Amino acid sequence: MATIQNWISTFRLRTLPLALSVIILGSLLAYANGFKNYVVTLLAVLTTLFLQILSNVANDYGDGVKGTDNDERIGPQRAIQSGAIGQSAMKMAVIILSLLAFISGISLILFAIPSSELLKAAVFLILGLVSIWAAIKYTVGKDAYGYRGMGDLFVFIFFGLVGVCGTFYLHANELPLDIFLPASAIGFLSTGVLNLNNMRDFNSDKNAGKNTLVVNIGLKTAKRYHTTLLIGALILSIVYVFLNSGIEWSSYLFLLVSPLVIFNLKKVFQIKDPKQLDPLLKQLAITTLLYSILFGTGQLL
Repeated sequence: MATIQNWISTFRLRTLPLALSVIILGSLLAYANGFKNYVVTLLAVLTTLFLQILSNVANDYGDGVKGTDNDERIGPQRAIQSGAIGQSAMKMAVIILSLLAFISGISLILFAIPSSELLKAAVFLILGLVSIWAAIKYTVGKDAYGYRGMGDLFVFIFFGLVGVCGTFYLHANELPLDIFLPASAIGFLSTGVLNLNNMRDFNSDKNAGKNTLVVNIGLKTAKRYHTTLLIGALILSIVYVFLNSGIEWSSYLFLLVSPLVIFNLKKVFQIKDPKQLDPLLKQLAITTLLYSILFGTGQLL
């Protein structure tokens, strides 16, 4: 019988700050543009948390069933891999979390979008259903996109564009095109976290037939790709701020995370043993959270 601690470990709470970053950024940008709805923010946070935990549980199930999680894996041991939670219980958790995410998402749509705008509501309903599908299909099933090198693209879309732009729109009922700049920036940072994860698991993924982007391009190219993601995020952020605020110093608060970004890049290129990359995942996730808070706060000042 699985314990509460087993389930909490399976939920992988250390990944939640990364998921919250997109909601925080989208909400703060909406606040800065004069649109404040704290209930929308709360419901968006709740929906995102359910989706992130769903993704973590589904990943444990998908990789566990496929045998990808084995003794060769470097990261924390997962529940199915260790035998702490059975496959049937994990599958039921996936179903329950899917329902919770759906209910929370429906509540968010009903609250944020007027009943007269059925087309907009339908679009967000589709986005919500696709988000649930994406959370599950990363590792679950024969055609899991995480095994075909598509994980980075989906993280960029859902932990960047959809998360930030969708949250902004639910607050404001409009979407300026320049919001895609910070949305892409945080999408790059989120993809950077996945890239670190895949670099850490390069050998075990390759041997298990999990063809992540890192497996496809190799570690050396993956490190250069990592540099592009992190530096690209800073450049896009600077462009957005310059276009909207000029040289107003407070709008550049997000640059306070630059030393953390540089530290992450420096360590990535210094490290030779993939095991040593594991702490950098948490470091970059926290950096991304700090970035979202500082960037959004800078636009409010």
